[in-house]
Amino acid sequence: MSTIKGIEEKILIDRFIEGDKTAFELIFRFYYQGLVIFTKQIVLDIEEAEEIVQDFFVQIWIARKKIKKTSSLKNYFFISVKNRALNFLKKARVEEQTLSELKRLIESDMLYNPDLFVISELQEKIKKAFAKLPPRTREIFQLSRNQGFSNDEIASKLNLSKRTIETQISNALKILRIELKGYQFLLLIIGISDF
Repeated sequence: MSTIKGIEEKILIDRFIEGDKTAFELIFRFYYQGLVIFTKQIVLDIEEAEEIVQDFFVQIWIARKKIKKTSSLKNYFFISVKNRALNFLKKARVEEQTLSELKRLIESDMLYNPDLFVISELQEKIKKAFAKLPPRTREIFQLSRNQGFSNDEIASKLNLSKRTIETQISNALKILRIELKGYQFLLLIIGISDF
């Protein structure tokens, strides 16, 4: 049977459960340092370990009436603190993953773009404008602007003259300028300056 400051632990536990603050303080001082060292080995951070153990003791004081009378709290304390440390690590990992995922979404996903509605409206207008281009004109324009082919490469690929390619691109730009009138500034902002 263990003793704390010459008093049987079982007696201190009974007094602690009844709300004796001195008994609680003796138990706290007896276990605190060992629990912090044990917790630090799990979370690898002394301040977090201290916080976990202090929080545990606050909660144990609040819920003291629920503690079963026993001769020692050692196993109960170490298992409880270990579980709290593991929960801390899980929560930290989840928070880190969540923050990482949010950062990725913010950097790459239109969903988090502050101009979402304006840009999605613009995207819809661009789709409709492209739909109004004749099929051959649309194909030539997309090869030029989306795929980066030069006029010579498009002419060779489609078996057309370079002059025809230039004319088709010019026609596409005229149609798109008319269809996207009022959006030129936004088009410049998002990097489409040919309109």
